[in-house]
Amino acid sequence: MPHTVRGCLSATVPIAAGPGAQSDRELPRRATCLQPAAADPSGRSLQGVGGQGRARAVWMRSSKGSGLESAGGSSRTGKTQINITYAKHAMDSYIGNVKSWGSWDYVTECHRVSQPIIEGSVVLFFETGSQYRKTSSTGNEGCKSQFDEACKMRASEPCHVPVTNMSACSSKMKYNEFAVCGKGGEDTSDKTGNHSNAEQTSGISSSRDSCNIENHGNKDFLLILDCCDLSVVKVEEVDVAAVSGLEKFTRFAKLTDTSKELENLRNQIVHELVTLPADHWNEQLHYFTCCSQAPGCGELLFTTGTWSLEIWKSGIQTPTDFPHAIRIWYKTKPEGRSVTWTTDQSGRPCVYTMGSPINNRALFPCQEPPVALSTWQASVRTAEGFVVLTSGENSAQPVQLREGISSWYYYVTMPMPASTFTIAVGCWQEVKQQSCTASIQTSTEFSLPSLHADFRWHKEICGHGEYPCRFQNPAAKLQAVIPHRVFAPWCLMGYCEEHLLQLIPRCLSAAYATLGTHPFSRLDVLIVPSNFSSLGMASPHIIFLSQSVLPGGSHLCGTRLCHEIAHAWFGLAIGACDWTEEWLSEGFATFLEDIFWARAQQQLSHDEVKGQQELKALLHWRRLRDEVQNSEEELQVLRPKKESTGQVSESGASVVKHGLKPEKIFMQVHYLKGYFLLRFLMRTIGEAQYLASLRKFVYQFHGQLVLSQDFLCMLLEDIPEQKRSGLTVESIFQNWLDTSGMPKPLLEQDETWKECQLVQQVSGEVTKWIQANRRIRKSGKKKRKQGEVVFQKLLPDQLILLLEFLLEEKTLCPRILQCLEKTYRLREQDAEVRHRWCELVVKHKYVPGYGDVEKFLREDQAMGVYLYGELMVNEDAKQQELAHKCFAAAREHMDVSSAKVVSEMLF
Repeated sequence: MPHTVRGCLSATVPIAAGPGAQSDRELPRRATCLQPAAADPSGRSLQGVGGQGRARAVWMRSSKGSGLESAGGSSRTGKTQINITYAKHAMDSYIGNVKSWGSWDYVTECHRVSQPIIEGSVVLFFETGSQYRKTSSTGNEGCKSQFDEACKMRASEPCHVPVTNMSACSSKMKYNEFAVCGKGGEDTSDKTGNHSNAEQTSGISSSRDSCNIENHGNKDFLLILDCCDLSVVKVEEVDVAAVSGLEKFTRFAKLTDTSKELENLRNQIVHELVTLPADHWNEQLHYFTCCSQAPGCGELLFTTGTWSLEIWKSGIQTPTDFPHAIRIWYKTKPEGRSVTWTTDQSGRPCVYTMGSPINNRALFPCQEPPVALSTWQASVRTAEGFVVLTSGENSAQPVQLREGISSWYYYVTMPMPASTFTIAVGCWQEVKQQSCTASIQTSTEFSLPSLHADFRWHKEICGHGEYPCRFQNPAAKLQAVIPHRVFAPWCLMGYCEEHLLQLIPRCLSAAYATLGTHPFSRLDVLIVPSNFSSLGMASPHIIFLSQSVLPGGSHLCGTRLCHEIAHAWFGLAIGACDWTEEWLSEGFATFLEDIFWARAQQQLSHDEVKGQQELKALLHWRRLRDEVQNSEEELQVLRPKKESTGQVSESGASVVKHGLKPEKIFMQVHYLKGYFLLRFLMRTIGEAQYLASLRKFVYQFHGQLVLSQDFLCMLLEDIPEQKRSGLTVESIFQNWLDTSGMPKPLLEQDETWKECQLVQQVSGEVTKWIQANRRIRKSGKKKRKQGEVVFQKLLPDQLILLLEFLLEEKTLCPRILQCLEKTYRLREQDAEVRHRWCELVVKHKYVPGYGDVEKFLREDQAMGVYLYGELMVNEDAKQQELAHKCFAAAREHMDVSSAKVVSEMLF
């Protein structure tokens, strides 16, 4: 069973109070790695899922730990205090001193503050032999932490770290929960701390000394935490026995003054706190708050590496005797990529974390493997005018602490991986509407299909570890629309009022109608700054959306919202036991996006829904085909570790194969192949039975970690006749998950879409445009009266297909491009359509459209990277000048990984 931990983080975020903050400088992209339980060299976590695909189309996110530039006449800056509580992991962080270099005039000058860093402490509360979330029963046992079976040892040796610029923090701390490492292994880093390529591709072990059980008398137990780009100053044991009011937890203890018995007493107190029943969660959090403020009672030895923090106590050889409550004093480094400092679209300073895409190991010491689970509380102090949004079950409101300072408090009682935690602080405005949406929320048409029939497989007790579960709450089971809020910069509030506010209840209701009980009790949706390099990202109780989804109607916004909402079930409530099986999150979300959106539109007939889904499938097929043709075969496999998936090595580390491959950042194979596998299974089994099986899977496996076979075995057990027809887990592995290239069932699939009416309509429109182009080219410069051509109105996905077909034409004359834009008002369409329009502009060197390309590259950074390459490859001086101009304007705020890729294209 995993060793469990709780904790709490406090931090002060120096955000300039005036508008116009700017990033001070760019930082190089740095791949991060996870250790020890599940090495993730790519720095990406499956659990906190978002667009990119973390939208969800994006995967590894980089952030800028940059200084802030504040507009206005005053050099004074505000500070935001963040106290993040990890259920058995207390983190008290302080973001360090802000120094200013003079004031500036509002119009012409500028004032800069020093680069922000986080200084603080994290308090960890451990309990051996317990776990919050169970791994799946059919999964490989190797994915579990082997903490009790083989502990980490190493020889005792002192560690000295110079203390510089330390800032004390007096704010409250609370706690979280996660697993602790298993056996040790050899560290393959060289003397400078650099890691070899082999290590990066095979996973990183976590200690210099292997676990030697026979000789463990000469070894000390070693606690290993994920830690990257953090400076650790001190580690100490916490004297929880000094806290008054905990007598009931020590009533059976023999109180003496001996050191050994005092250590046992402290560990007993932590044990009692950690193991309080789920219905005592409020009491538990209160006690952790008190204990987190207890004094230290002795320093512990530690050493830091490139990817980890190792802690031990001389003479302590077992996890049972190791202190169950420790405090780590640390500070972040400017190059750490877990936090992004930037400005919003209104020019106001803000900061946000990307959590899962790059993980949080550069924000605080933690453990990020999926098996490392924790609840948390967050108490955040900000200057007035700033809004704090984070993963939390409550809709926090500010409480004034003193003049100019407010406090925000959030908590989460469902254990989650540390990588799913996210926070955003800025001058966000809550978007509200005048009209009431109660009629949408209570509409009976969103009731769960076959609800009573599905109860035949409902159980009295959930399969996960103990926590307050909504699936056991009668009121939650009937809640089609959970409470939700929308936040955005003030300049985008109009867009949000026009579409997003109306879409959220419809999409939530559609998700409920498909899968049943919402795993989380509420939802915040935030429109993040323009440098957010994904269309969306989902974390517990909060969704980040790119501004790119707002213009052009409701289609792109609605489908992306459906995608992120789907991650509440697949990626968050149900997590992948092995990070390499990303398709279990992204494939399901991409598939359910279509199901949710069809139901959210309400007015569509059955035939209209099927037509739109066939059209979307064709677009996905074309993208998958192109990706397969232009990527390495080994990166096209959904289960790259095959039969070793979910297993850990003898050292206790698991491997994220190809984790440091930079090209993986832009690949969508796990979205698209996963989507087509699920679509294939639905068409084989039948939609009604298939969706019923999905609801069964959600009910049985929520709150747990799964492998591919868990889903496939349960699905096939419900339809034994399909096994006899040759559909087996082994055949699905062979045809879909364990091989590269296009899956066999898809090789000839493009022919079937020609029968789709929406596709036929597009083909007819393409023919008209090609014929018109030929007539104009033949007529040359002579003006000839042409017969009027009537073009039909097209849906957004039809426009995408139309433009993709026209991109295959060798030459389109300027008059056709001009007419094309006016006919469909392409500049007013959504970002997906405008991206294809920009591709046409670049391919045919249509100078009147260069302004559209420039606007897209500046405002739609989540999608524009590819266009830079197109501008450069044509070797046209004007286009290359345009690429350099746009990059120079956007670079300072651009996502670091995206900036690096574009820089390599341009220079």
